[in-house]
Amino acid sequence: MNLTVAEENYIKSIYKLQDGNDVVSTNAIAYELDTKPASVTDMAKKLKEKKLIDYEKYQGISLTTEGRKLALQIVRRHRLWECFLVDKLEFSWDEVHEIAEELEHVRSEKLITRLSAFLATLLQTHTATRSRMRRARSPGPSPSCLWIRPRPVGWKWRACPTNRLPCWSSSMPRASVSAPISILLKDTRSTIPWR
Repeated sequence: MNLTVAEENYIKSIYKLQDGNDVVSTNAIAYELDTKPASVTDMAKKLKEKKLIDYEKYQGISLTTEGRKLALQIVRRHRLWECFLVDKLEFSWDEVHEIAEELEHVRSEKLITRLSAFLATLLQTHTATRSRMRRARSPGPSPSCLWIRPRPVGWKWRACPTNRLPCWSSSMPRASVSAPISILLKDTRSTIPWR
């Protein structure tokens, strides 16, 4: 399905805002995208015609199964570009978000598949090295950052202090987090519960 950049941005924003809620208000989307609620209503009608959202006036907006699938593809492309920009082009985490916002709309599946495979190879190499390092060192405090999707409220995106991988971090103690961690590697999602 061919979508405009604006349509993809709306889908991604609805996905982000819908986390934990059944529906998202047009006002919340307008605030997120820095636009007017009337513009959101117009776009909602277009996205409803494409069967990407469920929308009834004054009832809020929610993604359909197809809309959620599309949103996850957009977020995945965004994260792949962020990792590539930091790991290979040595951008800082502070500057990659805006660039990834533009690159996430590249629709070449061949490019995204190869980028994913390239980064997965890097991650496997990094994970193997990290595992060897963990076995070699004495037990210490738990890491201060985690690989979590989607971003928990109040957490910030940054690079882990011990490596160049991205993570969400918070000053919250580990014991106060009860949601499972969701990890996506090579199109395989794993969920790890907190213990």
